[in-house]
Order: sequence, then structure tokens, then C-alpha cells
Amino acid sequence: MTGEAGVAEPRDAAAGAGAARPTRARHVVLWLTVLAYLITYMDRVVIATAAPVIEKEYGFSPVTMGWIFASFSIAYALFQIPGGWLGDRFGPRRALTGVVLWWSTFTAATALTWSAGSMMVCRFLFGMGEAGAFPIATRSLSRWMLPSERGWAQGLTHAGARLGGAVTPVFVALLIVQFGWRMPFMAFALVGIGWAALWFFYYRDTPREHPSVNSAELAMIEGALGAGRARVSVPWRHLLANSQLWVLSAMYFCYAYCINIFLTWFPKYLHDARGFDIAMMGLFASLPLMAGVVGDLMGGWASDLLVKRGAGLKMARRSVAVVGFLTAAAMIPLAAAMDGHVASILCFCIALFGLELTVGVSWAVTLDIGGEYAGSVSAVMNTLGNSGAAVAAAVTGYIVSMSGWFAAFAVLSVLCLIAAALFLRIDASRKLRDGQGAQA
Repeated sequence: MTGEAGVAEPRDAAAGAGAARPTRARHVVLWLTVLAYLITYMDRVVIATAAPVIEKEYGFSPVTMGWIFASFSIAYALFQIPGGWLGDRFGPRRALTGVVLWWSTFTAATALTWSAGSMMVCRFLFGMGEAGAFPIATRSLSRWMLPSERGWAQGLTHAGARLGGAVTPVFVALLIVQFGWRMPFMAFALVGIGWAALWFFYYRDTPREHPSVNSAELAMIEGALGAGRARVSVPWRHLLANSQLWVLSAMYFCYAYCINIFLTWFPKYLHDARGFDIAMMGLFASLPLMAGVVGDLMGGWASDLLVKRGAGLKMARRSVAVVGFLTAAAMIPLAAAMDGHVASILCFCIALFGLELTVGVSWAVTLDIGGEYAGSVSAVMNTLGNSGAAVAAAVTGYIVSMSGWFAAFAVLSVLCLIAAALFLRIDASRKLRDGQGAQA
């Protein structure tokens, strides 16, 4: 017997004999996804660290640099839904391989730009590729991770993203000092190409297709999630008519505006407002993002722990996120107002820890309510989120020019308060599909 049935029969027999312990192929898939998230932020943050050197070489103003940052964010927002559709329609194995190769190409191409216009075009094309990363990766986990593992899984993947953002400034600063600002773009592009080859070799769109999944692990996954399908037709009309999806997306707009300041403008803030040189700037720009890594891990872990202890998805997701947003709202203006550099960075670290408590929970909600359509649900959320990131990238240059850095950070505090209020309306236990969330 050949084909899918031929694979399933010996697995079922082994399970019946009780001889097999569950394999852990889903954990390998998770760690490959974590690595993908790390690479997205490595490639994304290179330009933030290189910005002072690029500005000096080309004579760009803060407003021009803001639009270069925004070019990525605009494309990233516009192509979220097409990226999520690619994952749902063609399966994460092919779709994620393709988008990583695309954005790695334009990571390298950034080093070949010669003007503000060429850099904007290149960063736009780079953003088109990265737009598919998180929605497709979320879809890749939707058929593999158990419900009780989702908060931790999403926290871990976003911790990988923040780790990439945290370590990159240090390495980029060293490479710039030794080789100039173009070298980091070339080096980081090669990392993405290597990952794409590894992903295509190992990943499969469903656990049943994977040769390393035994009967016990397959029974565990399919018992919790059903057999699932590698590719689905997305009921866009039903999804977009659901108000809970728009509340989730509005919350993520606030979050993404805030985090994008730390991924784009924060190194320049340390250079201009705090007077750090390129080496010190790279180090101190990394510290808040390292605190964010801890927040990512803690948020997802705490939320899943509450689920396991019977709190229910609604309260387990909501309580962690609200605490995180309120912490960030309190600490960001305090950090910006402090004169002492060490005390300020410490407060920024606490703020980023709080802000990142929310992100694994937010993406876990897309799995909770989206199911098989998690790629498309997360794409809608991330579209609005990165509309916020685009606004942050462009508007911050004007705010700083007219009102200074404290005003720019005060905006973040207000948005965190709004995000906390919005999360109080999100119920992760109410599914969007099959009519179960139509009244949300």
C-alpha cells in the first residue's frame, strides 16, 4: 500500500502496540521557526544601526531617514494579507522558502543603493518579502503546536525576533567599524539564504507528511487539532465581518507603533540625545531589546500556565497582555525624562519587558481564534500593526524635529494605554470560523 494510507498504517500499528514514545518533530519545527524570526529582525535592524553612518555619507536629514525607514514599513503593511494568503493557499513549506529568498536578495541589494530614492525602493521591495514571514510562520505552526503550547511557542518565536534585534546592533557596529556600512547587509543576506535551504529540506505542511513523526506524536497532534489540511480556501468575507478581528488588529497597531521606535529610531536617539558613539550606541540599543526577549518568553509561558491551571483562554491571554501594556505605559516616559544614562536605559529595559509580555499572547490569539485560517487572521492583524509601524517610522522624524525626543516617547505611553483597553475586549475562546465568533 502506498501514499498517505501506506504511511499511516504502520504508525497506527505501533501506537496500538503501545511501544512508541511521541517523537518531537514539532519542537524541531518550532526551533526552525524561532530561527526564521531571529533572521527577520537581524535583516530588519541592520539599517537602524547603520543609519548615522548612512546619513553622514549621503547627507540625509532625519526626515529623509524617516521615509527610508517608512518605505519598509509601508510595504510590510501592504503585503501582509497577500503573504498570509500565500501560506494558506500554497502551504508554508514553499511559501516561506520563497519569501525568505526574496527578502535576502534585497537585504544584499541595500548595500548597492546610491541615493535616497534607490534606498527607498530597495527597502520597499525588502519589506514586500518580509511581510509574508510572520503570517506564513504562524500558519506553519497552526498544524503542529498543541493548544497548551501555543502561548509558549509564540513567545519563543518572538523572543527569537527580539534576540535578533538585540544582538544585531553589536555585530553591525563592529562590522561597520572594520569594513564599512555595506558589509553587514551582504553578510546577513547569506544567513537568510542558508535558512531557506534548511527549511525546505526539513519542514512539511502537515505532521502526517513528515517522515520523522511517529504514530504517538501524530495521534497527540491530530487528537488535539484534527487531521487538518495543508492548503485551505480562506473565507475572507466571514473573517473580515468579525469585529473581534478588528479589535485585535487595532490593539496591534498600537503595539507595532511602539516597538518600531525601538527597532528604527532608538539607536539614533542614543546617538543624538544621549551622545553615544557608534560602539556604545550598538551596545546600549541592544539592552532594552534583550529585556524584551525575556518578556516574550515570560508572557507566553505565563499565559499557557494559566490555561493549564484552568483560567481559560479568555483570562489567560487578556491578563498577561494588559499587565504588559500598563507596565510599558508607565516606564517609557519615565525613561525618556531621566538625565542619568544608566537609569534611563534601565527604565527602557523594564518598558520593553512589559511591551513584549504582550506579543506572544497576541499571536497566540491568532492561533486560538483563527485555526486553519491563522495565517490570514494574523496577516490582517499584522497589516494594521505595521500600518502603525509605518506611521511611527515617518512621523517620528517630524515629531523630533518640532518637539523633541520626549514628545516622541510620550506618544508611545498613550498608545500602550489604548492597547490595554482594547485587549480587555478580546476573547481568545471565541473562534472566528464556523460562525462561532460572528457576534464578537
